Amino acid sequence: MPTLYHPPHPSSSLFLKTPNALPIMEAPPPSSSSHPHIITYTQTPPPPPPQPPSGSASASPSRYESQKRRDWNTFGQFLKNQRPPVALAQCTCHHVLDFLRYLDQFGKTKVHQPGCMFYGQPEPPAPCTCPLRQAWGSLDALIGRLRAAYEEHGGSPQTNPFAASAIRVHLREVRECQAKARGIPYKKKKKKKPAFPRGGGGSSSASGSGGGGFGHDDHAPSSSSSSSPTMMIRFS
Repeated sequence: MPTLYHPPHPSSSLFLKTPNALPIMEAPPPSSSSHPHIITYTQTPPPPPPQPPSGSASASPSRYESQKRRDWNTFGQFLKNQRPPVALAQCTCHHVLDFLRYLDQFGKTKVHQPGCMFYGQPEPPAPCTCPLRQAWGSLDALIGRLRAAYEEHGGSPQTNPFAASAIRVHLREVRECQAKARGIPYKKKKKKKPAFPRGGGGSSSASGSGGGGFGHDDHAPSSSSSSSPTMMIRFS
């Protein structure tokens, strides 16, 4: 049986002594893995999402603050639309009065004119052609928010155009005009005095007020107020 030829192993001494032998390539260092030629990748977990800041900073602004910011932006846009535009430092009470009259076109309160047949009626039985106006309560609250916003934006309280006496006079005239036109008088709500204990000196004062169970006469119903409803509003 003929002998088979087996080529020498590259690491044998015979292969190294051969002139035409190829250079020996060093093998990579042994790996602890069973598959040394397989590269494994380690996936790094993604960072956690940022947490919102805790405390009052994360809380959304209140309804009052949001409305105050919208009112301030509306007033600033009104000044820019003037011809020529008016800077905030040059704003006076006359610009504020023009702004209040400008807002009347967006009002939703029916204010009867003196010649209207429903003048002075709180609940007219039929519609009329009298214009819609901004209610006095809405204007009063608006001026309060703008007065605070003016000082928050660096304005001086001494030069605050929203706190001028002309603004207070205008609001009082609007209140009286709407009260007469709508037949709804506005009365200042008085603070209630603490009730006297039973059996004490309060029995004589209660009996002196008419024996109706009211602390004083301003809270007792009168014949004039029974004919028309009364809106009690606290003045700021």
